[in-house]
Amino acid sequence: MQSVKVQVKTHEDFLIESLKDPEEAAAYVSAVFEEEKPEIELLPLCLGHVAAALGGEGDREWVKDFGASDKSQAVYELAAWLDSLGLKLTVDVQYSEKFMADFQEAQQDIANGDVVPFESIRRDI
Repeated sequence: MQSVKVQVKTHEDFLIESLKDPEEAAAYVSAVFEEEKPEIELLPLCLGHVAAALGGEGDREWVKDFGASDKSQAVYELAAWLDSLGLKLTVDVQYSEKFMADFQEAQQDIANGDVVPFESIRRDI
């Protein structure tokens, strides 16, 4: 009988893969800010996932230090205070100049009636 090695991906593996899209990562962090009664460990866990998806070793170390401090509580208090004022703490993607130039060029082409191939609309940020 032949043995077969199966690589099993966890939910966390799939989550981190999806967070490689900066728009997904921004939405994920913003959702954590919207929690009404968040557990104090939730923000460092979320930031750890984002660091694993988009960052390097230094980012993961920063998240580890952040989680070991009381900074999460301060962030949640800021989010709650903003909420009491009718405001919302969010995270957004910082697009590169090249991305914005390509996007504006594609918009102009579409406005001129030119056909823009789907492949030419890049998601590089």
